[in-house]
Amino acid sequence: MQVVVLAGGVGSRLRPWTNNIPKPLLPMLDATLLERVVEGVPSDLVDEVIVAGGYKVDQIRDYFRNANVDFDVRIVPEDKPLGTGGALGNCRDVVSGRFACFNGDIVSSLDVGLMLEQHAGMDVKGTLALWEVEDPTRFGIVGLNEKRMVTQFKEKPKPEEVFSNLINAGSYILEEEVFDIMPMEKHSLERDVFPVLAEEGSLAGFPFDGYFIDAGTPVSWHDGVRRCIEQNRFKTGSVTNGSWHQGSLTSAKNSMVQDGCQVEGQVIDSTLLSGAQIGPGAVVSNCLIGRDAVIGNDAKLSNVVVGHGVDVPAGHIQSEGTF
Repeated sequence: MQVVVLAGGVGSRLRPWTNNIPKPLLPMLDATLLERVVEGVPSDLVDEVIVAGGYKVDQIRDYFRNANVDFDVRIVPEDKPLGTGGALGNCRDVVSGRFACFNGDIVSSLDVGLMLEQHAGMDVKGTLALWEVEDPTRFGIVGLNEKRMVTQFKEKPKPEEVFSNLINAGSYILEEEVFDIMPMEKHSLERDVFPVLAEEGSLAGFPFDGYFIDAGTPVSWHDGVRRCIEQNRFKTGSVTNGSWHQGSLTSAKNSMVQDGCQVEGQVIDSTLLSGAQIGPGAVVSNCLIGRDAVIGNDAKLSNVVVGHGVDVPAGHIQSEGTF
């Protein structure tokens, strides 16, 4: 089975990290975010991963050309933004048969194998993974009947329009027939395709439990790291004080610390990419620290995204924002 990953965005919510590294290649523990998105599919079912990308696609292509992964990677670039539907539609010439499709920053406990079993037993063109939330107004909501058929689909409803607390979880099993109803130009899966499938009675839903994280923001990035540590979603490295680390670890707590980092200060609930240095007396909390960044002595950072190769001066104090 082919797997399509919709990764056309520039990752603006994770800047300045994504100024140099495309979001699919950002490391979450010992694998890239793209690998985290795909790993819910049983490896023996994945023939090829197709990345519908529009930002730094050459980097993605070069990385996976040399990466030790169990699948082939093909890049289908967007010359201009096409929306979620247009990006998938752009892959119509290289996708055939039944395939999976994922938004590019979803880290979840979805069992794609079970979802495939349900899909195969129903006469539908698509099955959506569904997640229950208290406030569904920021998402696409789904009406589901007792046979798990989708009866309604509405993207980002107003409070008075809410008819369900089940939301679209950004993970789909689709048949190639969906391309027949997709326009050739820019469009949205959520607004232009799923409502049509629901109306014609060819869309099913698959509710699941556990966790569902859109790892595209600093706060949700921390959630994704924490869940991957809790669920032992790593093949290399060790866990100490709730922190995953490569090599020795000093004082980091509930964090991710890649290889080559030097930690002399305090690190709490943060991610340190390779080569980062935290000086003596520095305190880093809920931060994303880029590759080879240096946090000066006695600096105090909280909720800050620090770019790659950046030097934060000694004694600098900052809460929120970027550096």
